[in-house]
Amino acid sequence: MAGMMKGSALERFTRMSIRFRDLGLIPGSLPAGALNAITDVPGVRVGHVTRIEGEGRLVPGAGPIRTGVTAILPHGGNLFRDKVAAATRTFNGYGKACGFEQVRERGVIETPIVLTNTLNVGRAADALTAYMLRENPDIGIHTGTVNPVVGECNDGFLNDIQGRHIHEEHVWQAIESASGGAVVEGCVGAGTGTACFQFKGGIGTASRRVLEGRFTVGALVQTNFGQRDELLMVGVPVGRHLQHDYLPQTGPGSIMMILATDAPLDSRQLGRLAMRSAFGLARTGTACADGSGDFAIAFSTSARWSHTPAAATEPVERFSEDGATMTALFTAAVESVEEAILNALVAATTLTGRDENTLHALPLNETRTLLRRYGRAT
Repeated sequence: MAGMMKGSALERFTRMSIRFRDLGLIPGSLPAGALNAITDVPGVRVGHVTRIEGEGRLVPGAGPIRTGVTAILPHGGNLFRDKVAAATRTFNGYGKACGFEQVRERGVIETPIVLTNTLNVGRAADALTAYMLRENPDIGIHTGTVNPVVGECNDGFLNDIQGRHIHEEHVWQAIESASGGAVVEGCVGAGTGTACFQFKGGIGTASRRVLEGRFTVGALVQTNFGQRDELLMVGVPVGRHLQHDYLPQTGPGSIMMILATDAPLDSRQLGRLAMRSAFGLARTGTACADGSGDFAIAFSTSARWSHTPAAATEPVERFSEDGATMTALFTAAVESVEEAILNALVAATTLTGRDENTLHALPLNETRTLLRRYGRAT
């Protein structure tokens, strides 16, 4: 499809082999999953579509294009028929998210989670609805309607955001190409045109295993937040040392934080888990600026809700809330979000967009030197 980037073309815009741990230190104390990604949670799939087209002066509606869409699937089945327990949390509500209110009311997610840019939320929601209608033609006729869940960040510094260049075919392709395994990070999908602490940011992911490996918590973030001098990396004030380097005049931005787990948490417990993502975000130094939209979505792959239950009641597995077990999950969420953000920063590469606006990549050599100077890296 024209405008899509695959294989070696996409790799030019991502440092796929570079992650935060490659700088010589491991954040947190819990063990990561095999991939250190949200896809370590069994069944979770991620798909991206990236659009990088044109250059030079902005022509609203025509380009340049620096945007994309990311889809997160809690499982590979029919989500409308087999919903998952979920919760959302808003830390600063300067955003245009779709579908959150019904998730708060009903406690389930029944569509893939789609991330895109701010002005594309409506089109993405329409495309997601159309996808669900194709898979479930009885929606709105013989059964209820469907609740599309869409999150966003503003990529207008690099992208012709007025053009709303994510269309139905892009959303569908992100969903249908979603897979388990390693997740591409950095300038990809919904993170194609976004920033992080006024460096280039984008998509990042990480995971943690808890309770002797019985359960996994994974995070995926779409970053577009933070002022340069705020940036902390495992407590090191990296941003203060780099606050005059490659500094664009970007706004306060936003972040979407997606948490997945295979622990059988109900919606109330998932709401508590989602709240802890704010602590992972805070570890990176941000104060959540007035114009920043900061949101979390959490879901459990093992807490399922049938669209057509066989009986009025059914037995379910309940997660013990005895303090230590929940704290372990909370810690996993905090560490996963923190490292996912750092991975987004490290993986992203310099990208120039409309009107020659440029977001520069985090300078890895300088960052490694700073981490060593503070005794945090080998």
